[in-house]
Amino acid sequence: MTKLEDTQKFNRILIANRGEIACRVIQTARAMGFSTVAICSEADTAARHVTLADAAVEIGPAQASKSYLKIENVIDAAKKSGAQAVHPGYGFLSENAAFADACADAGLVFIGPSSEAMRAMGDKAIAKRRMIDAGVPCVPGYQGDNQEPETFVTEADRIGYPVMVKAAAGGGGRGMRLVHQPADLLAALKAARSEAQNAFGDGTLLIEKAVIEPRHIEIQVFGDQHGNVIHLGERDCSIQRRHQKVVEESPSPAVDPQLRSRMGEAAVQAARAINYVGAGTVEFLLDASGDFYFLEMNTRLQVEHPVTELVTGLDLVAMQLEVAAGGVLPLRQEDVQMTGHAIEVRLYAEDPAKGFLPQTGEVLLWEPSALPGVRTDHGLNERDRVSPFYDPMVAKIIAHGEDREVARRRLMSGLSDTVLFGITTNKSFLLDILADQEFVAGVATTAFIERRFPDGWKDDQISNDVLTVAAVLFCGAGQAPDLRPTWLNAELILRVGDTDHGISARAEDDLWKVLAGDQERTVRFPNANSTDPKEVVVDGMHRQIRVLRQEERLYLELDGRVRMVEDRTYAPAEGLAAGSDGLVRAPMNGLVTFLDVALGEVVEKGRVVAVLEAMKMQHRILAPKAGRIDKVAVEVGSQVATRDVLFEIEELVKAAAP
Repeated sequence: MTKLEDTQKFNRILIANRGEIACRVIQTARAMGFSTVAICSEADTAARHVTLADAAVEIGPAQASKSYLKIENVIDAAKKSGAQAVHPGYGFLSENAAFADACADAGLVFIGPSSEAMRAMGDKAIAKRRMIDAGVPCVPGYQGDNQEPETFVTEADRIGYPVMVKAAAGGGGRGMRLVHQPADLLAALKAARSEAQNAFGDGTLLIEKAVIEPRHIEIQVFGDQHGNVIHLGERDCSIQRRHQKVVEESPSPAVDPQLRSRMGEAAVQAARAINYVGAGTVEFLLDASGDFYFLEMNTRLQVEHPVTELVTGLDLVAMQLEVAAGGVLPLRQEDVQMTGHAIEVRLYAEDPAKGFLPQTGEVLLWEPSALPGVRTDHGLNERDRVSPFYDPMVAKIIAHGEDREVARRRLMSGLSDTVLFGITTNKSFLLDILADQEFVAGVATTAFIERRFPDGWKDDQISNDVLTVAAVLFCGAGQAPDLRPTWLNAELILRVGDTDHGISARAEDDLWKVLAGDQERTVRFPNANSTDPKEVVVDGMHRQIRVLRQEERLYLELDGRVRMVEDRTYAPAEGLAAGSDGLVRAPMNGLVTFLDVALGEVVEKGRVVAVLEAMKMQHRILAPKAGRIDKVAVEVGSQVATRDVLFEIEELVKAAAP
């Protein structure tokens, strides 16, 4: 076998990415003896990936379009730093064929497939035609050049409803619409084309027969420059929200050895058809009958690659570097062994109780789990600011065990043990998924989240325990004696989420008596003089806690779930409900990407008046009531902060009054 040292073409690698994937690549590259160079925008100059690398180059403003996505800036950084190779990570420029070409033109080794392979798979319509020619099973559909609506109507009738409309240049669920009946097709085509044009600069569409409630199965493939291609088994990515993966695992509960062999052979066939080199993933839909169909190929490392690493014992980034340096794959197909089971969840800065609205803010406390069998990939430092400019994923938590149930339990423990204060995350949502009996049974399909949470996820776990412990902490328990208040009895108003709760607390020696609702509880802190209490006793039961106090806000983790509790006891009375004053405010930090109002225009309640984009997610702004636009404070391209005024709507009755 060719050894890396015999074929090495580079010794310094620039990582053209940020966050957890940049940290992940840097760690393996440095362990292999490579020198590493990070790039950073103005928002990331103190980020973890910058401090992990041997050197870093600033490449532009916070907006990704002016920094991480600007090819000439990245190439210039590689030249300036003396790097001879570029690893693109995933996202950003990782599947950009023009970037791969620019690297080659600059004499840089691109650690990934050829630009030709990217182009072959980057357009879904072209990719599907290539796969049909290669004999890879594909969903019946239409991926032709004629983009007239009438053609799609005819083809949809031929295919049979329901059909899926897709953006040919798409990804991440953008430009996708499920159509159940002919009457809805034209509207779906229009909406998908507009979204695809805005997201990818290309409104080309295709349609396919919709496979209802399939499993989403992907096969990890690897090719080298010597014509060798293998697969490393499958990952099940069926738990999705808006076509974005939430939970991934390997092996799939739905795949037996025979099906694994068939799907693996089809994936290798797909990779060979485009002379694929490096790490890639061929994605399939698996129906209830056991038939599978090509969906797309991702010509890069996947977010969920750690589950494959844990079950195969391989380092996929190390294999990428070996292959890019001209080395032969370190194993043959018959050498691939899968041991145990691994499951991964994606920790996002988002509020699942409010429609998964992206969240921004400062990381006040970050403690990844250190439990056995748990791995955390992240790019966080305490006091980092999670900004609106990038993807909201802040960490990946992965667990491995001898079987699926052990891996699931370890992941729940590791996720509960992970502490992140300062930013609302989807942690409790993930815990609910992992505890759900459908997931436990291993039968969840791509319809799982929609079926399990038809009205959205609700935070139903706010217990009296949270209010009880918070009340005592606000009264001074757990603080050093000289910091405690002089009073030891209090009537408090505590807010959790959007709800206020009346609580009374009184001290009795080393115990506290707390009345929450009609239930009285006793509370004691064994380490009462500690400024960082980590244990509380409620009605005789010892519980582990993590606490962070910031003035009138208290971050409290109890039983693995984080709550932000606000002391509203002395807060001024609040005014009218949001929107009742006619002011339409931004619900989050973001970029105005769409605007459909003009000064003096009359709008109906519920009309979409603007779209904000943050962390690659779009949020529609609806008119809270009917009326006339009296003020427009933004324009397309405006960067706004949470609560900034966007518009003012004057009620028509007021406008008509003498």
